[in-house]
Amino acid sequence: MKFGPVPVEAAAGKVLAHNLADQHGNRLFRKGRRLSDQDVARLKAEGYREVVVAELEPGDVGEDEAARRIARACEGPGLRPVPAAGGRVNFIADAAGVFLVEVDRLAQLNRLPGVTLATLTRGSVVRARQMVASLKVIPFALPEAVVAQAEALLQGNGPLMGVFPFQPRRVALILSGHPALWPRLAADFEGPLQERVLRWGGIWIGTETVRHEEGELAQAMEAALERGADFLILAGETAIMDEEDIAPRAIRRIGGTIEAFGAPVDPGNLLLIAYRGEIPILGAPGCARSRHRNVVDWVIPRLMAGLRLTREEIASMGHGGLLEDVEERPAPRWVGTPA
Repeated sequence: MKFGPVPVEAAAGKVLAHNLADQHGNRLFRKGRRLSDQDVARLKAEGYREVVVAELEPGDVGEDEAARRIARACEGPGLRPVPAAGGRVNFIADAAGVFLVEVDRLAQLNRLPGVTLATLTRGSVVRARQMVASLKVIPFALPEAVVAQAEALLQGNGPLMGVFPFQPRRVALILSGHPALWPRLAADFEGPLQERVLRWGGIWIGTETVRHEEGELAQAMEAALERGADFLILAGETAIMDEEDIAPRAIRRIGGTIEAFGAPVDPGNLLLIAYRGEIPILGAPGCARSRHRNVVDWVIPRLMAGLRLTREEIASMGHGGLLEDVEERPAPRWVGTPA
């Protein structure tokens, strides 16, 4: 593509690079307009002698066609692209859910000359019809080689991005602790956790309180599964402190496996993710009693959307995982006096 100033007489058929005004300061032509002979005559009448234009050469792909092709290669589940205009294609969520994007491949795409794709943060909770990404081709045209390179990058290794809708999971909460504390445990944990589950499309099927003993926890989980629960949340008087603690042992006792213990998110380090088959089991830390943002606000939506949380996924949460402190924490972040 050629770009630069030309005499106005030579501008017909070329793409106008800048907005132009008439002698009264009113908009005459917008940038991106392919100038006609009539447009050139009008420019001359307005006193223009030179204009900055872009001229496509053989092998160039116009901005809208380039945007359409790259957007087509970007498409993933739950996304609806808006028709290209001005080299831009926006992506809209089909339904409420969780937005995921492969961050490394996104960076590779954005390293290509003239191509930009801005997205929401990986793991963002989105509403239906919310814009989640915006693709913009910067110049008025891209070389065919660049467009083809973008397509090849995006079409390998599955979709670059997608929105995964919330599912009506049936959620049971099991609280464990000393019987004298059961009313307080229910008052602390049930409201905040139920609000989150319902907000993200779940079905709350009840809360059970048991002693903090392996056998009772295992029996309560089995009973909840028999009632049709397909998502279990464990919380209680004390957080899980080790993979050999009482709750993890109870999970293994019912045939579950521990996927990850500990999360690089604060508040919420003492998180446990486990599965029995495809059914997730969340060992919630004490901060789950808070309505302030904490680790459960990162993991519950993904589990409600049917996404399997792996140890690698939990590990990736460290970037941005330092959240605001909450008043409900029994121990503050600061140890000693900050300098």
